[in-house]
Amino acid sequence: MNKIRSILFLTFLTVAALLPSRLDAQELSCDVEVNTQSLQNVSTSVFDTFKEAVTEYMNSTKFSEAQIGANEKIECRLFFTITEYKDGVAKGSLQVQAMRPVYNSTYTTTLVNFRDTKIDFSYAEGEPLTFSQNGMESQITAILNFYAYFILAMDFDSFSLKGGDPFWERLKMIVQEAQSSGEIGWKAFEDNKNRSAILQAYTEPKTEVMREMIYRYHRNGLDEMSQSPDKGRANITESLELLKRVYDADPMSVALSMTKDAKLDELVNVYSKAQQTERERVYETLYPLYPTETQRLNEIKKGKKKQ
Repeated sequence: MNKIRSILFLTFLTVAALLPSRLDAQELSCDVEVNTQSLQNVSTSVFDTFKEAVTEYMNSTKFSEAQIGANEKIECRLFFTITEYKDGVAKGSLQVQAMRPVYNSTYTTTLVNFRDTKIDFSYAEGEPLTFSQNGMESQITAILNFYAYFILAMDFDSFSLKGGDPFWERLKMIVQEAQSSGEIGWKAFEDNKNRSAILQAYTEPKTEVMREMIYRYHRNGLDEMSQSPDKGRANITESLELLKRVYDADPMSVALSMTKDAKLDELVNVYSKAQQTERERVYETLYPLYPTETQRLNEIKKGKKKQ
């Protein structure tokens, strides 16, 4: 692993550190794709410039004061699927993925894997996207800012306990401002998997233990496995127990489904060489949370490695 965010985090403990800075130390290395195959009788050239604008925005914007080298940028991906474009308004979905390197290995783990089905924004061909720290420039930049800071929050939480605090604070500001716009995807209680629900899942007292789970799973678990596979795996097993606390507090928490989508395949491999008693413990922990995932949970229980 070529970065330890717990060390970097010491340089920007306050929210004020999120003010924009030099454009030579951006945090993200973001691949952007736009699928317009569902559009009929619509010129899709507008989405060629849209892809370029989003790519430029995500990769050139300095979202914080975190000192991250060029080879330490957070790898992420945005995959837009546009299903409607009329009168300059696009609608569709967005798949968001982010990866994290694992200590002393060439392995990268999926940190975020989430599909946002409430994407609705205005965009004109050739329109530039402008970052602002002080206000909501547009619906699309609000969405991009939300996921940029969400990726940063998750990444820093995975390296240092509560290391993503400044980013979660920024996310609260983004959601509050966007809610006043009346656009979909932001309203509290509108949807248990929208952007407001994501924020609540990781910051409300009853479920914010998810952030501890992220740290213990990655820093104490995966990062430890290169030195001691058994110890690292045992720490992952303990971290999964925290999911039960989230489930007991809110069985519909989007954080649970996000963990499933990001981690269940990985867990099949993590426990492929574990003792039977450990595999059975993990199965008993996860089955009540994910009763429809019988195939992958049975693979964990049997110690079958995912290809």
